[in-house]
Amino acid sequence: MEFPYMEAVVGFMILMYLFETYLDLRQHAALKLPTLPKTLEGVISQEKFEKSRAYSLDKSHFHFVHEFVTILIDSAILFFGILPWFWKKSGTFLPLIGLNEENEILHTLSFLAGVMIWSQITDLPFSLYSTFVIEARHGFNKQTIWLFFRDLIKGICLAIVLGPPIVSAIIVIVQNGGPYLAIYLWAFMFVLSLVMMTIYPVLIAPLFNKFTPLPEGELRLKIEKLASSLKFPLKKLFVVDGSTRSSHSNAYMYGFFKNKRIVLYDTLIQQCKNDEEIVAVIAHELGHWKLNHTMYSFIAVQILTFLQFGGYTLVRNSSDLFRSFGFDTQPVLIGLIIFQHTVIPLQHLVSFGLNLVSRSFEFQADAFAKKLGYGSALRAGLVKLQEENLSAMNTDPWYSAYHYSHPPLVERLAAIDAADKKEE
Repeated sequence: MEFPYMEAVVGFMILMYLFETYLDLRQHAALKLPTLPKTLEGVISQEKFEKSRAYSLDKSHFHFVHEFVTILIDSAILFFGILPWFWKKSGTFLPLIGLNEENEILHTLSFLAGVMIWSQITDLPFSLYSTFVIEARHGFNKQTIWLFFRDLIKGICLAIVLGPPIVSAIIVIVQNGGPYLAIYLWAFMFVLSLVMMTIYPVLIAPLFNKFTPLPEGELRLKIEKLASSLKFPLKKLFVVDGSTRSSHSNAYMYGFFKNKRIVLYDTLIQQCKNDEEIVAVIAHELGHWKLNHTMYSFIAVQILTFLQFGGYTLVRNSSDLFRSFGFDTQPVLIGLIIFQHTVIPLQHLVSFGLNLVSRSFEFQADAFAKKLGYGSALRAGLVKLQEENLSAMNTDPWYSAYHYSHPPLVERLAAIDAADKKEE
């Protein structure tokens, strides 16, 4: 008797949904609390707290509906054999346009085209509601409906241009990889990630946002001085027009080796009237670089990617596994999809572990900025970001431990204050 892999996968998906819904309910209860955490009393205004609470509860209600619909659709697709049915239908479409359905690459691209159309249809109502109802209701959305659909069309065009050669290369590698398949797949994905990290900020990101050099002035001088003092190879300092889409704010850095760039959202500059707060946020980001957090994260991702491909090579020829999901053939893409579903338990554990590491890195980067003398400015900057983004003020400890890659504001301020007390 064959092991019921598909039923086991669907069962675990539902169990994880129930577990995460339990955590969501705990978080929802925390969001409904009518008072600020003691750490934030006198720090966050009551007006901002009420706005944050209303925004967080709106997002929470939306999240419950979205997750319920998602698990319903995903479970049905697997349990009722829609996945193998759709794979076969995508193949029968090819002869209608004069193509060979026996060609696995063409069959896979036809299947992915159908999946993309389906995902757009099912995701679009949620995206529209999130952007033009929830985000707009709380003053964040700045997009017009035209800009929204223009971005959507650009994203689809990019997928059409970049997807086929990548998918084709993966299929060819799997078909010809032999005993070193895991190494070849990992090497391909490693090179692809480097290429994408190189071309994304130069060719892809500008398709969606406008990047302009930060104007000469005191803020630019302070950031350049900070970067120079840390020997950070800053080559370009940009401002991105995030305000064309949202009033949420952020800052980030990217680049290889001696060609680093820092990007500030224009909303961050507008919201933080004090330059020191912005510089403190940049000091935190530079802390990640100085402490090699970016490198450690990249290495961890590469190791996990290699292990995943290693696991895939062990099961890709399992006819029992494919039959359990309703397939009488063993297409490369379907094998990858099935494998991803079968390792869901391990993925959740790995994700939890990575979140723990990421939270530790955030505390370290905060401490780094504080050692540079930006403790009070960082504190003020974190509070300002929390207020302006209307982030959740009350968080359930179980929920945040499981989901958050960044510690809640209460914990970060407590860590900064604890460091101050130690110094005293």
